[in-house]
Amino acid sequence: MLLLGPGIALNLLIIAVPAVLAALFAGHAAGRRPRPLTWIWAAVGLGLLVVPALRDAGWPSFLAVAAAFGMGSLALHGSRTWPGVILNPFGVIGASGSAVAWAWTGLRERAGSGQGRVGPVLRAVVVSAVLLVVFGALFASADEAFSDLLSGLVPDASVSDGPLRVLLFALGALLALAAAHSAGAPLSWDSLRVRPGRPRGRLEWTLPLVVLNLLFGVFNVIQLTVLFGGYDAALRQGLTYADYARQGFWQLLVATLLTLVVIALASRWAPRARRTLVRGVLGTLCGMTLIVVASALRRLDMYVDAYGLTRLRISVMAAEIWFGVVIVLIIAAGIWGARWLPRAVVVSAAGGVLAFGLVSPDALIAERNVQRYRDTGYFDLQYAKGLSADAVPTFKSLPEPLRSCAVSGIVDGLGAEQKPWYATSLGEARARRIDAELPAKADRQACVDVAVDGPTGSERDAH
Repeated sequence: MLLLGPGIALNLLIIAVPAVLAALFAGHAAGRRPRPLTWIWAAVGLGLLVVPALRDAGWPSFLAVAAAFGMGSLALHGSRTWPGVILNPFGVIGASGSAVAWAWTGLRERAGSGQGRVGPVLRAVVVSAVLLVVFGALFASADEAFSDLLSGLVPDASVSDGPLRVLLFALGALLALAAAHSAGAPLSWDSLRVRPGRPRGRLEWTLPLVVLNLLFGVFNVIQLTVLFGGYDAALRQGLTYADYARQGFWQLLVATLLTLVVIALASRWAPRARRTLVRGVLGTLCGMTLIVVASALRRLDMYVDAYGLTRLRISVMAAEIWFGVVIVLIIAAGIWGARWLPRAVVVSAAGGVLAFGLVSPDALIAERNVQRYRDTGYFDLQYAKGLSADAVPTFKSLPEPLRSCAVSGIVDGLGAEQKPWYATSLGEARARRIDAELPAKADRQACVDVAVDGPTGSERDAH
């Protein structure tokens, strides 16, 4: 209620720690003991909440928060099957209603029993709060240094934002109760059973996969020839390297997704008695798909070399890399068994989101485009001004007035008012410090004059 008003930053991690302890105590009281994997899921979830504290960019922080919720749900339920890992988050949300009734019943039982401690605890909390407010206000008015320290540490709440604070309190309490209730009485998602598909005849499933493998093989031979050594065929058609790369990247991305669907359907309908044949055909398809993934990444790298890095391009690059990891996990599951595959896929997604946030995508975009400016003299100033504060340290190496023009728009977006420590990310703090040490000097006209030719139409569409 007090922390989340000014912003996220470190706040979610601060709030998550007591929520995790509440779930731990509730599970312990219900006789559940956390397993080693439970600690790993919880640690990864808490690690994901570090991303908003480090990065000013909202998009990797959103992905990190969503992934953290998923990992927390996995830690609470401990599911092993595909229905379990997919439905776990909905189980926590669905438990919120029963969690309120559960908490109310527990409070009434403890308040009405001879050994109830709810009343004394509430009275102690109220008295402590009153003493802190009264004496804290007296000491703050008596000493300016203590007042500054207190104002920096204690969240500031005003009457005007009262409704928002009440809403945040209700939402936080509801989610904490839902987590505690799920830890004590988790839903057994693993009891859900997906009916296995009716096995098809050998010809019915083998022939399509063999034909698909042959098609992949021919395509991959061409890709290995063109993308990793010889571009003459593409150039004879009047295409540049970048045009050739852009021409087929999205098609290859969709082909990778569809291949995952084909593998899932084939695993469902292939005869269980012919495991060696099934593994051989699907393993070959997975190997061919890895070459397609490498080809797609190579194409995107060529395009980035020509036109620079953007948020869309780095996002789809990260997604394509993750698809490749999933395919490797499928190959491993075909060799050693697939019981661990659902959790491995979920953890790989969470680990990818964590790595994506820690490497600072906006800083990578800024670094790549600064390097492109050094190589070609081209700099997309309008796109640079739309990046987050994470890009400001990289822009220090740009010459004036280009640096000031790129930084001024970002710093202006932060606002003149300094946020509290718990609502300020490391990226924002660095940007403000750099701006204080090296303030932007260029005016609007200077930025208009220094702007180089804008991106081509194809580039604007790609952005």
